[in-house]
Amino acid sequence: MAVEGGGESLSELYSQARRLSLKVKDGLERLERFEYTSASSSSLSSSRVLGSGSTDDQATAIRRDISEILNLCSVMDNLWRSIPSKPTRDLWKRKVEHIGEEAESFRGSLDKYQMRQQQRVQQVLEREELLGRANGDPHILKVFDEEAQAMASVRNSSRLLEDTLSTGIAILSNYSSQRDRLKNAQRKALDVLNTLGLSSSILRLIERRNRVDKWIKYGGMALTMIIVIIFWRWTR
Repeated sequence: MAVEGGGESLSELYSQARRLSLKVKDGLERLERFEYTSASSSSLSSSRVLGSGSTDDQATAIRRDISEILNLCSVMDNLWRSIPSKPTRDLWKRKVEHIGEEAESFRGSLDKYQMRQQQRVQQVLEREELLGRANGDPHILKVFDEEAQAMASVRNSSRLLEDTLSTGIAILSNYSSQRDRLKNAQRKALDVLNTLGLSSSILRLIERRNRVDKWIKYGGMALTMIIVIIFWRWTR
């Protein structure tokens, strides 16, 4: 791609944005693994949570990389608009939009992580304060340990539920895409049949079959949502 911007071509900027995107994705995965390990512990350690400066530094670096990706997308957005060829312009438009959407998704995941981190810090502070008041009472210590385990289980169930909901949304989106393709195919088929002068009874049969397919599709969507709701209630 010969389009230049600030001494760099659109391809070079896109490659730079892709490298940053992979770096951000890897960094978020490391933070989530650390979070999962901490949540799976039998108790929350104040020195481990309150002293997690390295993870805070990683989160800051990740946010900086996300901002850089969005800045690159802004530059690339101006560049692809100046491409004279429409097919090439549309191709770069989709690629740049995908990078931008991915960066926004990363930023949302990072915001959620930092919010959970703040909640864990607050929980540890409250725990340490209550433990100080308890003055080593074994019964109270046991209650706190059980509460920590319960909170870890709730967080894991919540993450699993979010994954399940994301899968359900992806399935529904796929159904919608298939419906549009089927509508287009049906419209073309009806045009062909009308051109050939086939009888109206065959057309009615096709429309009846389409209605049946539509109810099957809606039934599948409803079944998927029922399964998701049952799973959500079961994990609570």
